[in-house]
Amino acid sequence: MNILHIDSAITGEASVSRKLTADIVAKLVAANPDAALTYRDLNEGVPAIDTDWFHAVRMAPENPSPAQQELIATSDAYLAEVQDADVLVIGSPIYNFTLSAQLKNWLDQIARAGISFRYTENGPQGLLKGKRAIIAYSSAGTPIGSDLDFASGYLRHILGFLGITDVTFVAADRLAMDREAGLARAQEALDSIAA
Repeated sequence: MNILHIDSAITGEASVSRKLTADIVAKLVAANPDAALTYRDLNEGVPAIDTDWFHAVRMAPENPSPAQQELIATSDAYLAEVQDADVLVIGSPIYNFTLSAQLKNWLDQIARAGISFRYTENGPQGLLKGKRAIIAYSSAGTPIGSDLDFASGYLRHILGFLGITDVTFVAADRLAMDREAGLARAQEALDSIAA
């Protein structure tokens, strides 16, 4: 089993999503001691896609410049980690009712036409099939699945668009209202995950 562990919280050691991703990974590794683990902390910086990225990565010039080669290599590295993974454990703290900018940037980097998805006569088809995603969702006030939650539905949709349809959420939500209850809900969800 290859596990890709992604964190994106800006709150360091105080982060609930970071603790949840670590607990999820520990459970998976305990059940699969030979698992290979790749860790990426998106808070260290993920370039946003822009016009230069579009011309380098999407337009795929025949002779890319050194600057374009760097943009391509960065995107390719993110995508290769996902392609190699059997399970993605993704930390998604909720900031202003949605996912972090770093996590969105990472998703934009890996959403690559012809590589992670393609368009067919029957519509789009995800090419990252056969993978499982476990999302550690944490929020101070946004209830998961509520009308205020613009993250969980998007994550389920974009991962499905890329072919990853086995998506589970471990949610510690509404922590500012009742921290103990939110953490207890997350622990219950974590306990129910098959490793």
